[in-house]
Amino acid sequence: MATSSSHATFGSLQSSYLNKHSPFHKGTAMIFMTKFERPTRFDAIRVFSSASPVIHPVQLLSNGTSDATRKKSSESALILIRHGESSWNEKNLFTGCVDVPLTQKGVDEAIEAGKRIKNIPVDIIFSSHLIRAQMTAMLAMNQHRRKKVPVIEHNESSRAQEWSEIFSEETKKQSIPVITAWQLNERMYGELQGLNKQETAQKFGNEKVHEWRRSYDVPPPNGESLEMCAKRAVAYFKDQIEPQLMNGKNVLIAAHGNSLRSIIMYLDKLTSEQVINLELSTGIPMLYIFKDGGFIRRGSPPGPTEASVYAFSKKLAQYRQNLDNMML
Repeated sequence: MATSSSHATFGSLQSSYLNKHSPFHKGTAMIFMTKFERPTRFDAIRVFSSASPVIHPVQLLSNGTSDATRKKSSESALILIRHGESSWNEKNLFTGCVDVPLTQKGVDEAIEAGKRIKNIPVDIIFSSHLIRAQMTAMLAMNQHRRKKVPVIEHNESSRAQEWSEIFSEETKKQSIPVITAWQLNERMYGELQGLNKQETAQKFGNEKVHEWRRSYDVPPPNGESLEMCAKRAVAYFKDQIEPQLMNGKNVLIAAHGNSLRSIIMYLDKLTSEQVINLELSTGIPMLYIFKDGGFIRRGSPPGPTEASVYAFSKKLAQYRQNLDNMML
């Protein structure tokens, strides 16, 4: 369906379930760990950009790994990136599903995120319908060493599919499909969208605004709770994204604070009490390894100026070595 009709569908779904107060009825070797590795408690979880010291090196595999072998492997990479700073983040406004672009700082954050993941394989990209997430994905992939071009797939109509068809097989090999989905959109903040956060707290009280922003199941007026956002985002992840990982595809998701918190809640099996303390920094990628049907969190890849040894698994080490060989 077209982007405009998708937004319309989203709006009608929102209206329907908000009125009902129910959204949809009711072995891997690692070279270094980051500060985001699984803690023993979840009193507060934050994504940090720096990495802790090297633990031990990994023995590289041989150079004989083909693309076919890689795709049949039980291991694949999942990268999550919260979009860079938006123009309404900068103005301290409730943004929600309002479609605003990145600031210059947000552009820089997206580029930095790309530098952090430039050596990690990406076969397919999922993004929300909102421009700040799509900008982040495009800018990040522009830094990747493989230099493949992200191409947004338009399946909203037969004409859209026909007009955007690529006829060169070689060009297809040098492209990465980008799937956009409203289910990955930011939490809809209802009547708070466009309001200044500080002024709203002064009007309704800090306690009430904190409840709207940080509780799990209390929505703002005519908006979504985190629980509602989680139901749509996790359902989409299970139905559309997880099968790609099972098929050996390496996936990048560029989305938003609350839709990504929802997905991380599912990946890390967090409780509703634990997820409300989860904070994600803008423009800092998170890496998971999907292996043997489960997800292993690997934290944030190091920045280009951080001293560290690359690789979170033998397979990623092999991918990096193959990249190096290609550049010789």
